[in-house]
Amino acid sequence: MSFTSAPVTRTLVVGLFLFSLGASLFDIKHYFYISIGTHILRYHQLWRFLIYQLCYTNSSEVVFAAMLLYNTRIVEQRWGSRKFASFILVAALLTSIIPPFLVMIFRPLTFGLFDYLPAGPTPIIFAILSQYNAMIPHMYQYKVALSTGPPGNRDTPGVPFTDKSTKYLMAAQIAMAQFPGSLLGALVGWVVGNIWRAELLPGAMNTWRVPGWVVGIRDKKTNAEFENLRRRLETEGTPTGSASGVQQPQTGGNRRRTMPQQIMDEVRGAF
Repeated sequence: MSFTSAPVTRTLVVGLFLFSLGASLFDIKHYFYISIGTHILRYHQLWRFLIYQLCYTNSSEVVFAAMLLYNTRIVEQRWGSRKFASFILVAALLTSIIPPFLVMIFRPLTFGLFDYLPAGPTPIIFAILSQYNAMIPHMYQYKVALSTGPPGNRDTPGVPFTDKSTKYLMAAQIAMAQFPGSLLGALVGWVVGNIWRAELLPGAMNTWRVPGWVVGIRDKKTNAEFENLRRRLETEGTPTGSASGVQQPQTGGNRRRTMPQQIMDEVRGAF
């Protein structure tokens, strides 16, 4: 029960709670949702595109979103924090533009009824969920019987579930919380996640990575220098004991340590 090897996911969960709590305490929730007719067409508040995914305005959505992020942290653990952070930034950029643009298209088609895009990082969460769906297989299946029958009868009618079903039920709750705007954001996020995975995004969006220092990775040059030193010491030392620090038996029964072995012991912690 921890965020081991998932610092980016931990930051997302903590940030979601803090921004949502701050919006409630300071009574600024009205700055985070988007009404196309009022905020965009009349007052030209385009800055809302950049902030509407920072927080939720409903406490139940905050709880479900945090639980879903926690349960999908395995995506970051599989990818590594640098790749995951890069994916989050690309997904955030695309989902900050595409859903509002689609609402602007649907608004005249629905005679102004579809005008509202709710606050919250639902698109980003569903982009992560699409990766979780593609990467992580289910461990077991079970069935909720719809009628009584003899125990162990597999032919009893019922609804099949897997161990991943609870995650999808939480996601469904978020997607339907403020229908239809929340559902649109969820669909856009899911599509963006799958397009990124299929490497269909234009330019270098699929291959771009954030600098290593953003997620706490040391400088590449420093890592390369340590790696070269390690290889050189292993090459100059004795075949079986130089890297591990184990003394090798020498001729005459004496145990001696070579200079490369001693240097290796001194700098081992840096590797």
